[in-house]
Amino acid sequence: MALFIRQDDNRTELQQRLASELQEKARKRAQEDNKRPDGVSDSAYIKGTVGTTKHAWVWVLVVVAVVIGIFVLIVTTH
Repeated sequence: MALFIRQDDNRTELQQRLASELQEKARKRAQEDNKRPDGVSDSAYIKGTVGTTKHAWVWVLVVVAVVIGIFVLIVTTH
């Protein structure tokens, strides 16, 4: 935006028209971005879901145990 403010000295008519068009496009884009910050117009898709419970660490331990088990099986068979 600083470029638009300080370049009024020696502009031709074409330059002035292009600058005003660019400013208008920038304003429209900024307004559109403010309307939907997450890109979703309707958040109804999230209804009925649950958050992570306090027992989520159990699944982490299960995955780690499975990875260790696979590693042990691979090492012992060679």
